[in-house]
Formats: sequence, structure tokens, C-alpha cells
Amino acid sequence: MLKAQFGEVAPHFIAPSNNRQDYHFSSVAGRHVLLWFASSASLPHSQALLAHLMAQRTCFDDQQLSLFIVSADPRDKALERFKDHIPGIRVLWDFEWKLARLYGLEAESVADDSPQALKPNLLLLDPNLRGLHWFDASVPPERQWQEIQGILNALGPIQGGTAHFQAPVLMIPRIFEPAFCRKLIEYYKARGGGDSGYMRTRLDGTIEGVIDYSFKRRRDCLIEDESLAREIRQRIERRLIPEVRKVFRFRVTRMERYLIACYDSAEGGYFRPHRDNDGSGHRQFAVTLNLNAEDYEGGDLKFPEYGQQTYRAPTGGACVFSCFLLHEATPVRSGVRYAFVPFLYDEESAKLRERNSERYVDPKHHYKAFKEDRPTDLPPREDD
Repeated sequence: MLKAQFGEVAPHFIAPSNNRQDYHFSSVAGRHVLLWFASSASLPHSQALLAHLMAQRTCFDDQQLSLFIVSADPRDKALERFKDHIPGIRVLWDFEWKLARLYGLEAESVADDSPQALKPNLLLLDPNLRGLHWFDASVPPERQWQEIQGILNALGPIQGGTAHFQAPVLMIPRIFEPAFCRKLIEYYKARGGGDSGYMRTRLDGTIEGVIDYSFKRRRDCLIEDESLAREIRQRIERRLIPEVRKVFRFRVTRMERYLIACYDSAEGGYFRPHRDNDGSGHRQFAVTLNLNAEDYEGGDLKFPEYGQQTYRAPTGGACVFSCFLLHEATPVRSGVRYAFVPFLYDEESAKLRERNSERYVDPKHHYKAFKEDRPTDLPPREDD
């Protein structure tokens, strides 16, 4: 199975290059990366693609875009058929096909007389080394380059400048594809949503469910289709949870709620400042994954403890933040906002959830709040 597909983290590796035996691929983050598993420069397609890429030499500047050529043919090195062109173009050697296999490619040894091409063999990565697109080796180089440029132009240039004071929020694009976002919105529209309340801790320490239009105006739809829930879970596990692990050093094992939230400007659509965890709850990280970020005005996240600026992930992208942070969903001024809004936690937090169950005033409400919880069943990672 191919690795680093859309939104998924590319496997990190260490490989020999022309200048060193231990080139760390993880160090190249910060620009778009074109990773070409070329197999051998003796292949007609490799020769054609190399000529076309070299004609675009000025595009590979190590600021916006870099090219890494992975060769499995020792003759390429001996005859210098692939060369470094700094900045922007570097060659990595994979004579035992370890890198190709790491990325899920079916690799065979290069025979002296008949080297084999890999299909697909060209991968475009974003600045966070997450997959954007695999390209088919059978496509002519001119068309491949047009597709690459189309993706890069749609994303826009990588911006620099001075960072400003901001809340500790992780913004991750490309968790859900646009088509999948539309699928979730259609699911909501077909079933409709009900009034969304919130959990409030009383003076005696018990917890009750409350519906209060002066504090929250939203309509929610629980996803009860197991097949659709499985599709969501796969995307969250492959594209979002690895980023949470990397940034917050937290191992997510559970996700609470498969829920689509709707903030409608016709009703005001807002959620006043609140915390999703009062300090004794089990929820650790909140996720707001926008399904239609271009279709409404207002409706952004705000974190008052860290200023008055607002936060909005693009369609299919997520904002992830600690449930201990004070935050609000500002009123939707026009249009309708849809978002997928789960909570993440771990096994230790799950034990806390069970201990807290007796604090709920209405056990049925408690069951309704948590019935969508499913363990994510994540496999162990090499860095554990």
C-alpha cells in the first residue's frame, strides 16, 4: 500500500547522498518537496522526465520547492548520470530498494540489462512532509509538470515574515478531501440536526446537561452510519493523530463523538466562551474540522486568553487545541457553517471518564454524550 497519500505523513528516513552517508530526510521540511523514485537513469521515461525537470531548474530553489531523485542503480552513481544541482536538486541512493519499499512501492533489483520502472514514481509533499499527490509514471513528463504546477498554484506561495503572539493552536490542512466534506454536509442535510446543549458543573460537583440559547445556538447531527464513521476514523488516524503526537507528544487512543455541528446565521449560530474540560474532566484535545470554510462569514474560533484574533482552518482542515483553553465560536453573520467536532483523549483519561460517570445528574444524558466514543486502535509507532 502506498504511503504518504493525501494528507498522510511521509515516512522519515536516513539515506546516503552524494555528500554524506546519513542524509536525514526529515530535515527538509519547510518547502514543498518532489520525491522522484527514478529507479535508473537508463530508463527512457527517466531520461525524458529528467530533461523536463532540468528545463524547470529555476523552480527548484529550496525555498518553495526541492527535488530529491532516488536512484536504485549503482551505475547512475558510477557514471554520474544523476547529479546534485544546489540549491534545489539532490540525489539519494537506494541500491537495496529500502526507501521504495518504505513508501509502499513494489521494487525489484535493477538488472544489468533491464532495469524496472516504478509505478507510480513521483510524489509531491507539502512543507510538513505530508502527501499531496502521487503521479503515474506512464503520464508524459509535460503533463506531470502541469499537474504539479496546478497543485502548487492552488496552494499559493509559502509565506514568511514575523510571527505574532497567538494561542497554542495546531492548524492542519487536508484532513478531509473536499468531496468527503460535501458528503458529510449532505448526510447532515438528509437527517437534520437537533438542539445542541452543553455540560455544566454545578456547585455540588454534579454535572448536568443544559440547553441555553443565550450561551449556545447550534444544531448537531450524530453520525450513526458505521461505514461513514469508519471512513472518518481512517482519515483522523492517518492524517490528524500523527500531527498531535508530533506537536503535543500525546498518544491519542480514543475519539469521542462522531458529530456534525451546524451554525446557521438564521439563528445567530454561536457558542460563548467556555472550556471543554474544567480541570477534572477526561477530554484532552478538541478538534474543529471545517467542512465549508468558504461559505459563511463570522463563525470563527477565538481564544480570549491569547488575544482577540480569530482562527479558521480551510475546508477539510482542522484546528486542534487543549480542552483546558477558554474558547468561543463567534456568531455566524451570514451563510451556514458545518464542522466535524470530536474530542481526543487516551486510556488514562478513559479511566477518569468512568470515575466521573457518577457525577452526571441524568445517566441517559451521560450515555447520549458518550455513546459515540470508539477507541482509535492505533498501531505503535517507531518513535515510541
